[in-house]
Amino acid sequence: MAIPLLQYAPTTNNQRVADFEVVPGDEQPRIFTTDNLLSPTEMDTLIAAAYRQIFFHAFASDREVALESQLRNGQITVREFIRGLLLSNTFIDSFYNKNSNYRFVEHCVEKVLGRRVYSEREKIAWSAVVMSKGVKGFVDELLNSSEYIENFGENTVPYQRRRVLPSRATGELPFNIKSPRYDAYYRAKLGFPQSIWQTSVRRYVPQDRQPQAGSPAQFLEMARSINARGGQAQRLSALNVDYERAVPYRK
Repeated sequence: MAIPLLQYAPTTNNQRVADFEVVPGDEQPRIFTTDNLLSPTEMDTLIAAAYRQIFFHAFASDREVALESQLRNGQITVREFIRGLLLSNTFIDSFYNKNSNYRFVEHCVEKVLGRRVYSEREKIAWSAVVMSKGVKGFVDELLNSSEYIENFGENTVPYQRRRVLPSRATGELPFNIKSPRYDAYYRAKLGFPQSIWQTSVRRYVPQDRQPQAGSPAQFLEMARSINARGGQAQRLSALNVDYERAVPYRK
């Protein structure tokens, strides 16, 4: 028996208010949609935006050629294309297999619904769906939710919403930058990040400035290693000097 979605609410009432911007700037998201007839180049741009939203970056081996072909021919919608990317082997292996259910939920909510999770209670609620219905059931619940349908519908690629924050010069960082793909456990297991400390500072010297054969610079370290001591000055007093014997004279 599947567990129904637990109740959760936004942390503040401001998250229910629609965005209002007087002058749009660079923080405004660029919307990619198939509502209008797209040229082949524009369709390539839309597909690249979908890969960037879900995978952050797709190598040639990560691309879903069959899904791309169906989308270009109008056989599936953008929402179905997003579902195919979320259920692909690349996404499952990179995000589901390398994270806990809570971290996986956080990634999917950011990528699919375009916002951060409201609270720990929401992560627990969606994690229960993953546990009871599996990844496919969880993806279907997200894509069939009223929040997704109202904001993106069938033909719009999901994007990060509410990036512009009031009273701040810059908005929120993109999800792909501030949310690492792996959680701390798997980052340590995979051996990164690694801090390499060097006891000596290495300096780069261009080829034309390197000392040539016979240059005195090659012997600089040897000269510094010599602990040379100068002669000690004699300590004499004018009262103890015998001027009659010290001064030479002719005989």
